[in-house]
Amino acid sequence: MSGADYRLYGVPGWGSVLTEAMLVQCGVPFVFENVEGFDAQGEERQRLIALNPLGQIPTLVLPDGTVMTESAAIALLLAERHPDAGLAPPPDAPERAAFLRLLVWLVANVYPTFTYGDYPERWVTETPGALGAAMVEHRKTLWLWLETQLGDGPWVLGERFSALDIYIGAMVHWRPRRDWFAEHCPKLSSVAGRVLALPNLAPVWRRNFTEAP
Repeated sequence: MSGADYRLYGVPGWGSVLTEAMLVQCGVPFVFENVEGFDAQGEERQRLIALNPLGQIPTLVLPDGTVMTESAAIALLLAERHPDAGLAPPPDAPERAAFLRLLVWLVANVYPTFTYGDYPERWVTETPGALGAAMVEHRKTLWLWLETQLGDGPWVLGERFSALDIYIGAMVHWRPRRDWFAEHCPKLSSVAGRVLALPNLAPVWRRNFTEAP
């Protein structure tokens, strides 16, 4: 590894895939630190907490040693540093407002359904399964709303590719999963299909999802 590399702490198939795909899209060298088991007490969790006291992934260490967390913040930083990657519309682009709105919407609305739905026993002591099931159903309503925001273009923002498409390409692999999207959200499913078919990102999807192309 050179001193100029990014260092990404994550787990295959988890939320770190978002940052991994963005780094590949930017064409920058990075090292992937697999901290599988970070959500249980042990060495991997301690490695992660030393950088991110919340113990969350993705955690990205920049080439200068600065620690970045929160996938949306990382997306915006990478978009600023590597504008040719097309992760975000420039400030004067007509799609900029929609990009910012939907990026924050994804992390503020959809992401918490995983936080509370994947491990409901952490948050309630009675009928945790009911909370998990409710989160999946709520997530479906959120995706159905996003479907109504898409036009006829190939990407979330129409003709302009962005980090939003990377989010969709990754998140269709998580519950309610790709078959549900194909049936209920055909526009989002089509966006995901195009992202998953991008040659430069194909290795990322294969490393993270067994059902990827």
